[in-house]
Amino acid sequence: LYISETAHERVRGLLGSCVQLMVVLGIMGVYLAGMFMDWRWLAICCSVPPTLLMVSMYFMPETPRYLLFHGKRQEAEDALRYLRGPDAPVEWECARIEDACGEQGSSFRLSDLKDPGIYKPLMVGVMLMAFQQMTGINAIMFYAQNIFEQAHFQNSDLASVLVGLIQVVFTGIAAVIMDKAGRKVLLVISGAAMIVSTAAFGVYFYLMSKPAVGAEPHQDLTWLALASMAVFISGFAIGWGPIPWLIMSEVIPIRVRGFASAAVVLTNWGMAFVVTKTFQNMMDGLTSAGTFWLFSGMCALNIVFTIFFIPETKGKTLEQIEAIFRGTSGP
Repeated sequence: LYISETAHERVRGLLGSCVQLMVVLGIMGVYLAGMFMDWRWLAICCSVPPTLLMVSMYFMPETPRYLLFHGKRQEAEDALRYLRGPDAPVEWECARIEDACGEQGSSFRLSDLKDPGIYKPLMVGVMLMAFQQMTGINAIMFYAQNIFEQAHFQNSDLASVLVGLIQVVFTGIAAVIMDKAGRKVLLVISGAAMIVSTAAFGVYFYLMSKPAVGAEPHQDLTWLALASMAVFISGFAIGWGPIPWLIMSEVIPIRVRGFASAAVVLTNWGMAFVVTKTFQNMMDGLTSAGTFWLFSGMCALNIVFTIFFIPETKGKTLEQIEAIFRGTSGP
């Protein structure tokens, strides 16, 4: 949210994706450090980044949109000069933001949920988070260890580093091309990659459960599981991993950011709990193959939802994005 309110629209996608990039980079770093460090030293090292963040936040300006929404024009101009440079047209940008804040009105009330400019972006954020978890990301990560063992990767720490490396590389690619390709294109490509990979996972589990009479299961199909996992993780990292969080921060109006952000984050973690909790039940009831084919179908629904319900936010100001949901022309 902070990045979306402070970054220029030309680089908002890049900077917004860097959040997820830093997350996966940190995860890979911890995996790598865990190969050489005692857990106590690892815990101490992990305390350094949040400490640096806490100190650096003292020097971070409040977002101009927040300041203008609360009538602090001079502080907003100072913040914009700090963020954009001394020669930036801060008066013009402040006037544009003030116009958008004036159209939104004052504080949020539950009756405001009848306003399409509020309930539409809220539903987009909620559905994005629900669909993100229904891709089966937790199931794939759950099976990662078994898949590497079948492929004779005896070093589980190295396997974890390899998974983390794939996430870092493709999240980095997404960050670089986000503001060129657009959010919707990457979501569709990501969804297509996950459709293919989860369907292939289903085929793998189906064949492993149906060996020829008197024969061992198809141990030579481990390559299919490895390839499916690599394609899935890379596909998720390039689209459905970072982009839902970015779009959520772009589409929610400032007046309802507190309530809407809480609802969207609650949806994400709630769905993560539901999918994880019911995963074994689905495996028992639908079989492993059926469960992953179900995930493949969910990924197909992701693409349909993306095409018909998610607006392209590339290159648009937050005020223009809000105008799309209100059905008016942006400033």
